[in-house]
Amino acid sequence: MTIHSTLSDQTAPATPDFVVVTGMSGAGRSTAAHALEDLGWYVVDNLPASMLPQLAQLAAAPTSTISRLVAVVDARSRGFFDAFRGALTTLHGEGMRPKVIFIDANDESLVRRFESVRRPHPLQGEGRLLDGIHAERAKLTDLRADSDLVLDTSGLNVHQLSTKIRDIIGGEATTRLRIALVSFGFKYGVPLDADLVFDMRFLPNPYWIPALRNHTGRDEEVSNFVLSQPGATEFVERFAGLMEPMLAGYLSEGRRYITVAIGCTGGKHRSVAIAERLAQRLRTPEVATILFHRDLGRE
Repeated sequence: MTIHSTLSDQTAPATPDFVVVTGMSGAGRSTAAHALEDLGWYVVDNLPASMLPQLAQLAAAPTSTISRLVAVVDARSRGFFDAFRGALTTLHGEGMRPKVIFIDANDESLVRRFESVRRPHPLQGEGRLLDGIHAERAKLTDLRADSDLVLDTSGLNVHQLSTKIRDIIGGEATTRLRIALVSFGFKYGVPLDADLVFDMRFLPNPYWIPALRNHTGRDEEVSNFVLSQPGATEFVERFAGLMEPMLAGYLSEGRRYITVAIGCTGGKHRSVAIAERLAQRLRTPEVATILFHRDLGRE
């Protein structure tokens, strides 16, 4: 077990903020933990799940100076799920509900990362690298589904992942919910971490207009064109209306992070323009909106 500490000089609250980071091997758990450490969180790496309540008790002790705590856990160990569920039950009984972040990536990205460091997958055994990845993904399916936040690191380098972590976890203390709006191109695949997916291909494609082809949805001329099309503004307003009861429900269930994926063909024009407008429309003092244009620049 490795401990990285960044301690605050201020007295910690009775129940510190608590985040558990887990996920697929090679997806970037350590990078995510380091990014949180840089933000001032106290990070405990490679912690057995059964020790989560003891760690929380230490952090909440009157003499503790820890106000924000991160535990990185490896979910591949035998008996992990029973230990993890038992630990969460204990923590809930003590008035603490850690936010669980699941770090994921597609098979292609994981294979590339393992091959770049010339290491076998921990569950590979005598089989292929992909066999180990598939075995781990099958073991973690339920944990991924139950996590508060799934982060897809496919195609991200360590710096981009660190920035994504800072954008989502950092921010104003008054923020109760964070909505990550991810524009993407369907031809590059749907984001793995999307809670909701919307298709903007019902709108005319600016790609076929020569004057707009080389611009993006962040440029005023493309944004104006997309939003002036029949159905575009109506979609934004109806989406905002749809989200109101959903956001209230997410908050009542303790969800603090939602990822909404907005797609078009290449992820350059329509999805970008709509995601930008939705970010403006949904932002409130209690709801932070964060933009990620996943495929911008790939064409």
